[in-house]
Amino acid sequence: MKHGKDGIVDLDELISQYDLNNRVVAVTGGAGVLCGEMVCALAGCNANVAVIDREPEEFERLMNDADLPAERIMILDGDVLDRGSVERTAREILNEWGKIDCLINGAGGNDPDATTGEANTFFELPEEAIRFVSDLNLLGTIIPSQVFGKSMAWQNEGVILNISSMNAFRPLTRIPAYSAAKAAVSNFTQWLAVHMAQEYSPNIRVNAIAPGFFLTEQNRFLLTDEETGEWTSRGQRILDHTPMGRFGTAEDLLGAVLWLLSPLSQFVTGIVLPIDGGFSAYSGV
Repeated sequence: MKHGKDGIVDLDELISQYDLNNRVVAVTGGAGVLCGEMVCALAGCNANVAVIDREPEEFERLMNDADLPAERIMILDGDVLDRGSVERTAREILNEWGKIDCLINGAGGNDPDATTGEANTFFELPEEAIRFVSDLNLLGTIIPSQVFGKSMAWQNEGVILNISSMNAFRPLTRIPAYSAAKAAVSNFTQWLAVHMAQEYSPNIRVNAIAPGFFLTEQNRFLLTDEETGEWTSRGQRILDHTPMGRFGTAEDLLGAVLWLLSPLSQFVTGIVLPIDGGFSAYSGV
C-alpha cells in the first residue's frame, strides 16, 4: 500500500485495490441467486469470471437481462461433486486466461427431504437426502479447492472464499444435515488456510463468509406461506431475532466478498465472517 504526503494513506491507491482488472475468478454455483450477483459485481470490477454450474443456462438468462461484459464472462457446465468435471473446467479456464487467481466455492444448499417436520421426523430422515446435503456442501467445497488450489500453489498466490452459514455457529431447528455440513465448511476453511500458508505460500489466503438469512428459492418453503405469501412463524421468529429487522439481499454480500478477494485483506486468512444483520450478536433480550 502506498502512502501519500506525511505518511497518510493514498486514497486513490486504496480505492484502486478493488479494481480486479485481469484477475481470474472461478465461481462454483455461479448461476444461483447470491453467486450470480457476485459474478456481476466481479465483472463490474473488471475481473475475468468463470461461472461453473450444473445449470449454466440459468446464468445465460441473467446475461440477457444484465449489462455484463461478455468478453469477461465464461459459462461452464460443471459438477462440484465430480472431480473430472471440475478438472475439465479448470483446464478450460487456464486455456482461455492462463491463470486462476481466486475461487469462490458457492455451490451448496439444502434438500427439503433432509428437513424435519410433520411429514419427516428426525428418525425418518432418508439417508440419501442427508448424504446429498453433506456431500454438496462439504465435498462440493473440498474438491474445487483441491483442483483450483493446486494451480494457486504452482503460482504461489491466490484466494479461496468459501460460503459457510450462520447455521455453522448455532444450528437452527429442522435442518440438521445443512447445519452440520456448514459447520464442517467453517472448520475446513480454517484448516485449509493454515495448510496453504504453511505448506505452499503465505500469499494463498482462505476465508469464508457466513450469510445470515436471505430469502432464496431454497429456503422460501420454510420462510413464507405458499398460499398467502406471508411470513411463516419461523420466518417471523428470524426477523424478530435480527436487529436490522429484515432478510438479507444478494447485494449485502458484495462488500465483504470484494474485500476478501482484494489486496486490502492481504493479512486476513482463516476467518469466517458473519453477514447477518446482527443476528449472531443478539441474545434475544
